[in-house]
Amino acid sequence: MLRTLRVGIVGHGFMGKVHGHAYRSLGFYYDPPPAKVILAGVATQTEASWRRAVDERGFEFGTTDFRELCAREDIDIIDCCAPNYAHKDVLLAALKHGKHVYMDKPLCLDLAEAREMAACAAAHPECITQMTFNYRFVPAMLRAKQLVDAGALGRLYSARVCYLHAGYVSPERPITWRLEVAKSGKGGALFDLGSHVIDLTRHLLGDFAEVHNLAETFIKERPLKNDPSKKAPVEVDDISILSFRLKNGAIGTLESSRLAMGVQDEIRFEAHGSKGAIRFNLMQPNYLEFYDGTIPEDTYGGDRGYKAIECVARYPKPASLPGPKNTIGWERFHVHCIYNFIKHVVDGTPATPDILDGAKTQAIMEAALESQRTRTWQPVPEI
Repeated sequence: MLRTLRVGIVGHGFMGKVHGHAYRSLGFYYDPPPAKVILAGVATQTEASWRRAVDERGFEFGTTDFRELCAREDIDIIDCCAPNYAHKDVLLAALKHGKHVYMDKPLCLDLAEAREMAACAAAHPECITQMTFNYRFVPAMLRAKQLVDAGALGRLYSARVCYLHAGYVSPERPITWRLEVAKSGKGGALFDLGSHVIDLTRHLLGDFAEVHNLAETFIKERPLKNDPSKKAPVEVDDISILSFRLKNGAIGTLESSRLAMGVQDEIRFEAHGSKGAIRFNLMQPNYLEFYDGTIPEDTYGGDRGYKAIECVARYPKPASLPGPKNTIGWERFHVHCIYNFIKHVVDGTPATPDILDGAKTQAIMEAALESQRTRTWQPVPEI
C-alpha cells in the first residue's frame, strides 16, 4: 500500500502550477511512485485565485491565509511558491505545525533570515525540508556529479558559469515584485537566477571561500503595471558578474543576467581540472560534454577531444517515463526534484538540497552584495 501524502501549496502563480503538475505526475513518471500525493489545499493572496485553483486544478480547498494551511491536521507537506519576502514566515509556520517543507529559491531576503530559517529547520529534524534547486536533477548534471566525485577532472582549476535570460530587455516591461527590494531582496538577477547556479557550482565543485561582485542596473525605471504612464525606480540589479575562489583553491566567474539579448533560458557550465573538463548548456540538455585529458595525444589528435555523453532521460528506476532514449525537458527536472523530496519524506531520511543548502547560497549572495557595496573581495560568512 502506498503512503498517502497531502500537499498544501502556498502561492499559485507560474511556479505553483509547475510544482502542482509535478506532484500530480509522479504516478506516471515513476513505477511504482514513492507515494500517493494529493493536492489538498492552496493559499493565494485573493479568493478569486484560490477558487480558480480549486475549480481548474483540482485542489480540494483554498484560503487566503497560509497560516491556516500550515495549521491544518489534514496537510502533511507545505510547498512554498510565494514571493521571496514570505518564505521565512511560511517555513516557520509549517515547521511549528510539524509539516515537511518544499521551498522555492532563493531561500529568503537576506542572511539574517537565512540563519533563522536554518536554525529552525535544524531544531525540527523530524520535518524533511528541500529546496527547489531543480538543476541538480538534470541527468547531465547528475552525470557531471559522478565524474567530479570520481576524480575524473583531477585537481579543479577553474570554472565559468552563466545563467542568462532576456526577459527584461524591453524597458517597457512593467515593474513587478521581483524588482522591489522589500519583496525580492537586494539582488535581482543575482537572487533570481544566480541562486540556481551558485547552488549548482557548490554542489558540483565545492564550497565558496570568497567573492567579488560587479553588478549593474541598466534600466533604471520601468512603467507601473496598472498605469503605464507612470514609472517607478528599479531597485535591484539587471546583471551580476561574480568572481569567486572556492575553498579547494579553484577560481571562476559566475554571471547572472536578465538582459542577455539572444538567449532564452541558458545555463552554461564549464569546469577545468588537471585531468579533464566538463561543459554543459541547458539549451542542449540531453548531453554532457566530457574531455578526458588522460587520453594520450597522437597524430591528428588521436582520440582526444570532448565526448558528448548521451544522458538524455536516463534516470534510474523506478523512473519509467519518458523512456531512457527519449529527449529530456525542463518540467522533467522539476518532477525528479520533487520525486527526490517525496522519497525522502516517505523514507524519513534527510533530503538534499535542504534549507541549510539554501542558507549557504544566501550567504554567498550576501557576500556578493557586500562586495558590490565596498568594491572589495569579501569572505563568505558562515551560517
